[in-house]
Amino acid sequence: MSEDTPSERPSLLMALGILGLSALIGFAAVYVTLGGSDNGARQDKTAKTQTQAPDGKDYKADLGGDLAGFVEKSPPAPLAKVTFEDGNGKSKSLADFRGKTILLNLWATWCAPCKAEMPSLDRLQSQLGSDKFEVVALALDRKGRNAAQAFLDDTKSGNLKLYIDPTVKAGARLNVVGLPATVLIDTQGREVGRLVGPAEWDSPAAIALIKRALAQSN
Repeated sequence: MSEDTPSERPSLLMALGILGLSALIGFAAVYVTLGGSDNGARQDKTAKTQTQAPDGKDYKADLGGDLAGFVEKSPPAPLAKVTFEDGNGKSKSLADFRGKTILLNLWATWCAPCKAEMPSLDRLQSQLGSDKFEVVALALDRKGRNAAQAFLDDTKSGNLKLYIDPTVKAGARLNVVGLPATVLIDTQGREVGRLVGPAEWDSPAAIALIKRALAQSN
């Protein structure tokens, strides 16, 4: 077999370079498509936001780590009408939670990251759940109520009520591009902000974020 001539080598290197550049461009296109406009630009993981506790004391909550991608709406934005079912098959909508700050978490039984974060949502509900706040864990799953309840049982999430959308249309109406996705909603049913991807929702930073929303609704 003959070796490449010197004149052929630059052409080969150029071809390899073009292929590598094309692969990078393709990856970037996929990332942007999956990210969507509501994902927003990823914030610096050391970014901080000023928050205010219910007692009026100002403090800083670090929204780094898994909360770095939380995209805040300023001012809070209206949400589309979303309907679903409770554990008894009764029709529900986001409007039923007006007057209460809610953390709406969209998940599915096939979603491994959803399973990983569900216990933290359960702990958050145990810690902050009241007539003023609720974690609404909404399953977008065609498998039905029994499968969704088994998922909650398996993750030992007994503090969370079962809500399910077997049509899985809620995700599209809320412009969700992936699961899990979590939307913080104020007492007027408006979006305060959202995060696409899993998080430790009972972490100090997450609790500070929610307490800020609760304080602003008073």
